[in-house]
Amino acid sequence: MTSRPPDLHKEPASAPVARAPRHGTARRFWSARRVPAALTAFVLLGAAVLFLYDVAAVRAHRPGMEWRRSLADALARHTLDEPVVTAAAVTAVALGVLLLALAATPGLRGLLPMRAVAPGVRAGLTRKAAALVLRDRAMEVSGIQSARAAVSRTRVTVRATSHFRPLEEVRADLDHVLAVGLDELGLAREMQVHVKVTRPTKEGGRVR
Repeated sequence: MTSRPPDLHKEPASAPVARAPRHGTARRFWSARRVPAALTAFVLLGAAVLFLYDVAAVRAHRPGMEWRRSLADALARHTLDEPVVTAAAVTAVALGVLLLALAATPGLRGLLPMRAVAPGVRAGLTRKAAALVLRDRAMEVSGIQSARAAVSRTRVTVRATSHFRPLEEVRADLDHVLAVGLDELGLAREMQVHVKVTRPTKEGGRVR
């Protein structure tokens, strides 16, 4: 009777999965902001056309536009310390700050950048999709009756109810499952995970 030689080419069952190398830093996606840009462009274009028409009319020895003369007279009558002038100045400053903020911030807060695994390739995942995936992963834990997940730019919050098993064991399993799920999502930013497990409502109260 001869013994069967061992299979030297068989891979171990617990072989770790190799993660693809990162290529560069994954940055946030910038919003095109077409609507604010279009509105600003139309307002500036309209103001420029009015002023150019008025200047051309004055150069052609024709009377200027009535609104410009009325505006000049109103500005000559009012001083800087009047409430109307102060309110107009504050409004203009607020609009300017808003436009600067829109120009300097990326926007698209609902889109989470993913790890760059290839040069020249960028990928993103919506927060709603990430929350749905993590919610489904939480429902796989034994003892979970219902679960809700919310994902922000830096934090994952999971609230679950467990109808059996000790809550500490369920919470530990949830921490592990969510950590694996976040790693599989491939998000570029490290997320903080906050897990809350409670018992189902009984007699108007919630037993923790």
